Formats: sequence, structure tokens, C-alpha cells
Amino acid sequence: MVDRFKQFSFSIFEIYRCWHKLATQEMARYGLKGPYAIYLVALLECPDGLTAAELSSLCGRDKADVSRSVAALEEKKLVYRDAPNSYRARLKLTELGTQAADQVRRRVDVAVTCAGQGYDAQKRATFYEVLAAITDNLSQLSRDGLPE
Repeated sequence: MVDRFKQFSFSIFEIYRCWHKLATQEMARYGLKGPYAIYLVALLECPDGLTAAELSSLCGRDKADVSRSVAALEEKKLVYRDAPNSYRARLKLTELGTQAADQVRRRVDVAVTCAGQGYDAQKRATFYEVLAAITDNLSQLSRDGLPE
């Protein structure tokens, strides 16, 4: 059991470390931090925009992180609010933001394709199914606590 824990923990942390490094490299061209990539892609997928609360929920990030990130994205003219000075305003990509988000999405596609090399579609589907189940189980455990 300990070996499984070590392998799982190491793999998760290594995946996160590598993702963070790749995202940082890609976002550097916009003068932004790597984690902002997820917000650009999420907004690209939602052309009608998202509130900060929706963006927070969709990306699994806390509201303070979203607020800081959105401020940086606004400063770079990549995102705007459809109702300025309103917390419930919908965040939308500017034309420049759409171009940046599209570029980020293309680079994400390259990264995911390269990372999944050597596995057929069925094995990838199984992997993502198992990963989602593990995520759900760990989320429940973190909310409810470990059983006695």
C-alpha cells in the first residue's frame, strides 16, 4: 500500500510540476503567469462569458486567485467585464484575448497529444475515467474526512 501511495503521490506532483513549467513557458509570451492559461481556455470555451464565481467553480480555483488573475488579464487587455465595476459582471475575452486563448489551446492540444503518446484511444479513455473517479473519491474524502 505504501508503494502505491508513493507512486501515486510522486506521479501527481510530477505531472503538476511539469504542467506548471510548460504553462509558465507558454504564458511568458504574454507576460503572464502559467496558471492563468486555464482561465483563458475556460473563457474561450464560454463565449457568452462567465462571472468570477462561475470561473472559480469551473476551474476549481479559489475566488481570491480568480480575482488576482482576472485583474492581470484585464491589465493585459485580454479580458473585459461586460458591466464594469460589478462583481456579477460577465468576464469575456477581448479580440486579443481570444487570439491568445486560441494559441494557448493549440499549445495545450500539443502537450496533451505528446503526453499521451504510445497509448490508444481506449487506454486514454480508461485513464481519464479512472482519474475522474479518483478525483471524485479524494474530493469526497477531503470534505467528509477519512473513515475510521
